[in-house]
Amino acid sequence: MTEATSATPAPDALAGVLADAPFVRLVATDDGDALAAAGLLARALRAAGTPFQARVDRDPVPADVDDGVAVTVGVDRGPHAIPGTGRPASTAAFAVARALGVDPDPVVALAGVVAAGSIPGADGSGDALDAAERAGRVERRPGVALPVSGDDGAEATPSRPEALAASTLARTRYSGDPEGAHDALAPLGLPADPDADDRRRFASLVAVDAVDGDDASERSAAAVERALRPYATDGPFETVGGYADVLDALAREAPGTGVALALASDPDPSLRTAALDAWHRHGLAAHRALDDATIGRYDGCVVARVDAVPVVLPTVARLVRDFRSPEPVAVALDEGTGRLAAGATEPVGLGDACRTAAGEVGGDGWGTPARGGIAVETDAPGDTDITAALAALREAI
Repeated sequence: MTEATSATPAPDALAGVLADAPFVRLVATDDGDALAAAGLLARALRAAGTPFQARVDRDPVPADVDDGVAVTVGVDRGPHAIPGTGRPASTAAFAVARALGVDPDPVVALAGVVAAGSIPGADGSGDALDAAERAGRVERRPGVALPVSGDDGAEATPSRPEALAASTLARTRYSGDPEGAHDALAPLGLPADPDADDRRRFASLVAVDAVDGDDASERSAAAVERALRPYATDGPFETVGGYADVLDALAREAPGTGVALALASDPDPSLRTAALDAWHRHGLAAHRALDDATIGRYDGCVVARVDAVPVVLPTVARLVRDFRSPEPVAVALDEGTGRLAAGATEPVGLGDACRTAAGEVGGDGWGTPARGGIAVETDAPGDTDITAALAALREAI
């Protein structure tokens, strides 16, 4: 099934459909923006008393719902879709929730915006930022966007160095290495309760390290901006950017936990701990896979050959795209599992390219205009290996 690129439906129109629906089935793509958007819609439906089901899928299709409505989030499929192309899906979902007469959580919407690769206030998220600021729920400050502060006993796990090593909003020499992050931070002498100057020094360290090194791309300086001068928040995590990083990891690493977190207006400690554990595990695995990668450059794309579990590959591809690739498309490929993930700097029909390439080698392909994936059976007979799929993908893009 091909991906469409039509405009997001008007919030009032979709809200009208949802308001009259006896049941709503929400299915979101496996990324933080779509997960946040699904959470906003689900909370609005719950407030309106409308039964619903929400789940995450790498390739959502509108399922048949008897006497109900199916909504795909993050991809433009079906008559009731909220795509993530053009503007973040979470921004559109925020508007739909308002049209339903609900006061949606602006912090969740802003986390989705950051997960989509944007910044609060941009790409149509001005209303969410205004709402959050008026309610006193966010405050921009110097520093680095992490989900925890690591400043006191309640935030001791993960510590500040452990959180910095796991963050996928930046790629530095100590990413994936908590001990290395501890050594990098030690000369700063950050106190338990850092002031604005302390936070500026912390941010300067990360900003410099993100662009340092021969393998850093020109895009690194712009990409690391999402991690700097974060919005502190009263949400379940320390910053909006940290919240975004957690949602993006959960969408792939632990989608059930991700849905539970997106639905919870006040997550209990056990849910928050489970979310942080999954995020920390995912971030470290992605960085460590990239540490050991063999990277090759081709016309139009950079390919990182890695040894990683499939759920980590999209994050590796994004890290390569944002911090290591001089080309507009980055691919993370694991020959052992027969999987690859790809990410592009712009919507270029990447999901369709993955479907086309996979079809040529008897595999499965999926994705959105800006990212996608391919899976082939590693024990299938004939020329069905993932390297053949990669060659077909390079031809398709």
